[in-house]
Amino acid sequence: MAEVCLTGVTKRFGKNAAVDDVTMTIPDGSFVVLLGPTGAGKTTTLRLVSGLDQPDRGRITIDGHDMAGLTPAQRDVAMVFQQYSLYPHMTVRQNLEFPLKSPMLRTPQSEIDRKVGEIAEMLQISSKLDNKATALSGGEMQRVSIGRALVRNPSVYLMDEPLSSLDAKLRADLRLELKSIQAESGATLLYVTHDQIEAMTMATHVGVLDKGRLVQFGSPREIYENPVSIYAASRLGQPRINVLPADIFGGAPSGAASIGLRPEQIEQGEGEESLVQRVEHLGDQTRLHLTCKSHDIVTVTDPHTELKQGDIVRIRPKNPFYFDANGARLA
Repeated sequence: MAEVCLTGVTKRFGKNAAVDDVTMTIPDGSFVVLLGPTGAGKTTTLRLVSGLDQPDRGRITIDGHDMAGLTPAQRDVAMVFQQYSLYPHMTVRQNLEFPLKSPMLRTPQSEIDRKVGEIAEMLQISSKLDNKATALSGGEMQRVSIGRALVRNPSVYLMDEPLSSLDAKLRADLRLELKSIQAESGATLLYVTHDQIEAMTMATHVGVLDKGRLVQFGSPREIYENPVSIYAASRLGQPRINVLPADIFGGAPSGAASIGLRPEQIEQGEGEESLVQRVEHLGDQTRLHLTCKSHDIVTVTDPHTELKQGDIVRIRPKNPFYFDANGARLA
C-alpha cells in the first residue's frame, strides 16, 4: 500500500477554488474520510489524487513518487464513483473480472475466479453473477461497482459516497465489511461521505473541508472532542452540537461570542430553567428538546425518564466549548 501526500494543492474552475491550498498526509494503511457539505471540495480532492483532474498548483505524491503528468492507470489507484459506472453489455461476472484481466496484471484465471467468488459472496451478489449489469437494481449495480475495485490490490482505494444508494441494512453491513477489508489488507483508503456514522465508525482519520480548504485533520475522536471551530464541531455528532450565545449560562471567557454544547455536555438538576418541548424515545437513549431563554437545545437523558412535554428542568454546561465571533475555538 502507500502513503499519499498533498502539498499546497489548489484546483480552480473559473474563479472558484474547488480545492484551495490543501496540505494533507494520508498515512500508509489508513482509512481517511473527507467530510463537508456539497461544494466543500471532497470529490475534487479524490479526482486530483486519481489523476482524473490535474492541480493548478501544488504537489501530489503516492508512495513517495510525484504524480505530476501521470494518468490514472499509471497511478495504481482504484476509484468507486457515487454513480455506478459499469459496462452495460457485460455480465456481473465479466464486470468484476475486467480489472483483473489487464495485461499489466497477468492474473491466472483460477485466481480471478477465486477473487470474484469471494467478493460476490461478501457483497451478496453471487446469484447475480451471470446477469447483465442492466438487469440489476441501482443498489446491486453499486455493489458491483464496489466489487470491481475490491478485486484488485491497488496502492490506494478512492471511494466517493459508495454506499449512498444502498438500503440502511446493506449500508450498515458494508460499512463493517469495508472497514474489515481495509484493516486486514492494510490498504490505504480515501473515502468521501456525508454520513457522520460512516465517518465515526470507519475512519482512522477525518479531514474536514470547507469551501475547498482543509479545516481540521485528525482522528474522529479528536475532532469530536477537540474541534477547532464551530464548523468542524458541527461535522460530527448526532444530535448536532448546540450553539448558543456565550452568556446564556454566564462565566464565558473574554472574547467568546458563542458556547458549544454537545448533548452529553449538558447536566440536569441545577442551572437555568428550561421548558421541555418534546421527548424523543429512541430505545437506548432519550432526547430532550428544550427551550432555554428562547433558544432551542437538544440533550440526552435517562432512557426511562418520566419527563414530558411542558415540564421544567434546570440545566448547566459541563466542559463546554467557547468560540469567538468568527467561529474559531477559544477554549
